[in-house]
Amino acid sequence: MTLRLTEEQAHALRQLAEADGLSEQDAAVRAITEAAARVRAGRIAALSREGRTRYALLLDRLAQ
Repeated sequence: MTLRLTEEQAHALRQLAEADGLSEQDAAVRAITEAAARVRAGRIAALSREGRTRYALLLDRLAQ
């Protein structure tokens, strides 16, 4: 796979890699993995909120 970056993006990746003591490859992989985890966490939180709203009456009855 080829990752095409603007000069600004390539510079940011180099800085990120240097700051973390990683290769640019590893820094990119880490950034992608962390971003994907944030997306998953956001989706889980949204589903939880939706479920609590949708089933609020049932949850209240079960709590009694």
